[in-house]
Amino acid sequence: MADPAVEASTEETLGSGEPAKAKPQSQKRKQKHKHKQPPKQKQPMCRRRAKNQSESFASYFPRVLKNVHMGLSLSRETVSILDSFVKDMFERIAQEAGHLARSTQRATLTSREIQTAVRLVLPEELGKHAVSEGTKALIRYIHSQ
Repeated sequence: MADPAVEASTEETLGSGEPAKAKPQSQKRKQKHKHKQPPKQKQPMCRRRAKNQSESFASYFPRVLKNVHMGLSLSRETVSILDSFVKDMFERIAQEAGHLARSTQRATLTSREIQTAVRLVLPEELGKHAVSEGTKALIRYIHSQ
């Protein structure tokens, strides 16, 4: 016959006997976790635009008009038409620049692709003037920093 002391120890290890008393350390750990607050999430560094606010170039039109003709203003319908026009031109130029980058097997759009796309999308003289104005603006931006 087997020793009863050995049988009792095997029952305890198998879990078929009476449950052993919980250790005080495990109770402390459970209590510790109950009172622990979740870590604070960091605020994003940049300000985010509201979800319902749409992207628009409307705020720039009065500034440009002020430099060209003081005292003139634009109606809401005119601003809406200009905004649609600028968005459409931006999309066309970006699409053409993407095609140029893909055809040269590059993953990055540089000023060179943008400049070539502007020349291709806009008609002859208008394209040349746009490229020269863009170059002037870029030079002014670089020297201001």
